[in-house]
Amino acid sequence: MLPTLREGDLLLVRYGASPRSGDLVVARFADGTVAVKRAVERRRTRSGAAGWWLLSDNPGEGVDSRHRGPVPEADVLAVVRLRVWPSPRMGRRLPGP
Repeated sequence: MLPTLREGDLLLVRYGASPRSGDLVVARFADGTVAVKRAVERRRTRSGAAGWWLLSDNPGEGVDSRHRGPVPEADVLAVVRLRVWPSPRMGRRLPGP
């Protein structure tokens, strides 16, 4: 998720929160991988269920919805509220790409 996040960043997340477009979220992909991605927009999954299109802030690295398709809403586990360490940005949303 460079440039927004780096390996080792400690995040405060809220499980069960409803994401909005632009939020960073913790999601589980179909293969069981859990990752932090940016929620871009609501989309339907192949089965017709509600889901989210999730992208990485660094499109050249990692896997996201461009490779695996929309993630069902039930698999969007939490919304990132802030970066706790290092250097939190209290009261500000984490920037977009």
